[in-house]
Amino acid sequence: MFRPVMTVSAAVALLATPFSSEAAAEDVPPPDKIVIDVVSVNGSGCPAGTANVTVSPDNTAFTVSYSNYVAQVGVGAKPTDFRKNCQLGLNVHVPQGYTYAIARADYRGFAHLERGATGMERASYYFQGMSQTTSVSHRFAGPLSDNWQASDVTDAAALVYAPCGVQRILNVNTELRVSAGSSDPSTTNSFMAMDSTDGSVNTLYHFAWKECP
Repeated sequence: MFRPVMTVSAAVALLATPFSSEAAAEDVPPPDKIVIDVVSVNGSGCPAGTANVTVSPDNTAFTVSYSNYVAQVGVGAKPTDFRKNCQLGLNVHVPQGYTYAIARADYRGFAHLERGATGMERASYYFQGMSQTTSVSHRFAGPLSDNWQASDVTDAAALVYAPCGVQRILNVNTELRVSAGSSDPSTTNSFMAMDSTDGSVNTLYHFAWKECP
């Protein structure tokens, strides 16, 4: 049985921003502690009690750990297992006088895709009350049986920061999808997980910080 464990560190500003191969510059993080409350968890990839948020000691990132997040097709899979998703509502309490954006998101997991099968990881981010949503997808093709990795990077000039002095819920929606393609689902099984065999592979969202005027 697969034991997917995905980690997501979320920091706000992938909304309506282009991505590039160059890392976005990050300012010095605030010295005070950041508190992140999970206000909602919904989706087939994160049943109740399977998501946990941890903030990094240096306040530059946070992770959301999942214990049941895998999409699969073929032998042993249900018809609805080809797609799994999870939407998190996160209340990020930042120190007074600071605001934040998402500079980079690093996704990792494990995939076993038979020849002809394909997989996809997608993520989108938006603030409560804002209509702007940016989705970024990464696709994988079989044959593949190994760890996978994907990164979304926002240019420093394109970072979108949370409004100063206003508490907004950050919504993070992730999705895994697997298609049998030309493989034979009656004799094979293909899956994609935000997971690793040793639990060390995860997804990180890195904060970019700035002081409010």
